[in-house]
Amino acid sequence: MDKEKTISTIDAYIATCDPTVQERLTTLRKVIQDAAPESTEKISYQMPTFVFMGNLVHFAAAKQHIGFYPTPSGITAFSEELVNYKTSKGAIQFPLNQPLPYELISKIVKFRVEENKEKSS
Repeated sequence: MDKEKTISTIDAYIATCDPTVQERLTTLRKVIQDAAPESTEKISYQMPTFVFMGNLVHFAAAKQHIGFYPTPSGITAFSEELVNYKTSKGAIQFPLNQPLPYELISKIVKFRVEENKEKSS
């Protein structure tokens, strides 16, 4: 089965992941929904994506981490709080052997909502 062509919803994406990761992804999804209640969901770049006045954030499961993609600005704005995580220009890696920082993720999503509102006005 070609995952890239058959996954069309976040539920379907989460269902393809290891059961030990599914619960974390489901909670992550809820945290994002709560932080951006006006957002909509889609699959973009083969990843769960939240959209509000443009793309907000993406996430994806990997072998050793959950990737969170809040755009470069979402990483720069929270760089001090992200020092314990591997980051790159647009990505944060949350290791699977550590708890996800849901409060920080919520703050990043809310930042991205405000950023997209400002860009649209």
